[in-house]
Amino acid sequence: MTPFAVLAELAEEMAATSSRLKKRAAIAAAIAAVHAAAPVGDNAALFALYLAGEPFAESDPRKLNAGGALLTKAVLAVSGATGPALTAAYRRHGDLGAAAFDLLAPQPDKFATLTLAEVAEAFAAMAVARTTAIRAALVEDLLRRATPLEAKYLLKLMLGDMRIGVKQSLVEEAIAAAATAPVEQVRHAVMFEADLGSAVQRAFAGTLAEARMRLFHPLGFMLASPVDSPEEAVARFAADASPTSNQQPATVLAFLEDKYDGMRAQIHCGDSEHPGRVAIYSRNREDITESFPELAEAFAHVDPATDDALIFDGEILGWDFGDGSTTDSAHALPFAVLGQRIGRKRVSNEWRTHVPVIFMAFDLLYAGGELILNLPLRERRNRLEAIVERLIDRTVSPLELVAPEPAQSHLFAPTTSNQQPATALPRLMLSPSRLVESAEDIDLAYAAARARSNEGVMIKAADSAYQPGRRGLAWVKLKRELATLDVVITGAEFGHGKRAGLLSDYTFAVRGPDFTGTGELLNVGKAYSGVTDAEIAELTDFLKTHTLEDQGHFRTVEPLIVLEVAFNNIMRSPRHSSGFALRFPRILRLRPDKPLAEIDTLDRVEEIYQSQVDKPVE
Repeated sequence: MTPFAVLAELAEEMAATSSRLKKRAAIAAAIAAVHAAAPVGDNAALFALYLAGEPFAESDPRKLNAGGALLTKAVLAVSGATGPALTAAYRRHGDLGAAAFDLLAPQPDKFATLTLAEVAEAFAAMAVARTTAIRAALVEDLLRRATPLEAKYLLKLMLGDMRIGVKQSLVEEAIAAAATAPVEQVRHAVMFEADLGSAVQRAFAGTLAEARMRLFHPLGFMLASPVDSPEEAVARFAADASPTSNQQPATVLAFLEDKYDGMRAQIHCGDSEHPGRVAIYSRNREDITESFPELAEAFAHVDPATDDALIFDGEILGWDFGDGSTTDSAHALPFAVLGQRIGRKRVSNEWRTHVPVIFMAFDLLYAGGELILNLPLRERRNRLEAIVERLIDRTVSPLELVAPEPAQSHLFAPTTSNQQPATALPRLMLSPSRLVESAEDIDLAYAAARARSNEGVMIKAADSAYQPGRRGLAWVKLKRELATLDVVITGAEFGHGKRAGLLSDYTFAVRGPDFTGTGELLNVGKAYSGVTDAEIAELTDFLKTHTLEDQGHFRTVEPLIVLEVAFNNIMRSPRHSSGFALRFPRILRLRPDKPLAEIDTLDRVEEIYQSQVDKPVE
């Protein structure tokens, strides 16, 4: 049986190695050695899976259900350390596993006896444990049997964040090298079956080519790169053909679509092995089906007997269906409205009617029994249009569910009823798309998209393949900043990973109506991106010196550092004292030239909010 210590030692080596080639070689050698020592069984599969930071295969719906609070209590129980000692260790590293290593290291040395199979057994028991107490006992048992180094990586693995600079793509390359198999076959097997461990077994068995696509696990989403102007977009997509004799610009071979301000999602449906089953996945690969039951109800009408199994890519939008008289009266709701539903596990009729949703499809990933990612966008689009036309009248569900009648109520019901059946609403829509030819065309389309309350426009190469998880140049997005705000830092908290021990997350504020001198500052957001490592180090020293209240991980500080921040939009929010929240704020620069008295005001925030074409109706 393979000791877990072998994995922990390799993970520690990987954390100290910067060379990708050296990492790949070391991982490949380790996987080959584990397989050679135990060619029968799943030791090599578990080894690869755990090194990639996954307790279970992606296709496996089980969860450990062990959050930071449970793991922290387990570390305290096993180490005997105090809460302040753990807090100090965590602040040094920004990582619970590394903090536990510090606390457990002074204990007498232990022999490494824990095996990969025993860890797998404990994880399986945690996944089905009915109480937190049972899960906590299982975690404590693992930690008591582990060496300090094993405990470090057990905790990292349970948190799903190894922080050793090893991504799944690198492990896939190492598997290919260890088994002398083509890396593309390994990648396809992982993508088809969503099981890194199974790919290891197939690679050594020579059966990678036999892997077949399964639905109901998320594929990676293709991402777009930002551009700052229509001219930059045209430059990216201009055809290679030389200009014509009259020096007209080359033709742009790209599709243009609105960029919707919703929730990116994938819908899987129509599988003959699971009739009626629908799965909806978010961009971060979470199953969000329960949060959008009306979509699941609608796509359950895709019939495996007559339709293909399908995977759609698109956007979940809050949707105002209008008065139903014309399609022109229907439109997307602002993200601030949709956001009220995100994360809800149980969606009542009240929420279904308050924030109705639709799925706006803009790409097709699977149809006709095969993945079609490698087809050019123009071909995928043609298939998508034909499928949506066929399904649009069937993918419907009511605005609200009619409550079931009490048992035997039919015995007392009148012979006629005035109750009308719930009206079925369309839940599948096709994102309009057309070819673009010039920067002027893109500029006009951008203005029209904003007038429709959408974020901007997407421009996609007509011949582009779908590249899961990639942010390349085949797709670009044009969004322009609303405005910027000058704000002041009022709080800071310590970061994680390489920013452990540094105050790198900044809460900031604007001036309130009663501001005089240093009074009434109202928080409006928090940001951590946009400042350099050198600036973070300087800010940490300064903010520690000018701390007003030290709350451990978070500090309130004197309002002395002014920042210029950009953002996507502004939403009303009770989370901050200003009553507003900036969406996706990012720091543009430090403003040492600006005094506190000249930062922006709450009135300015309100003005920008009111200028948004996509603000909620109040």
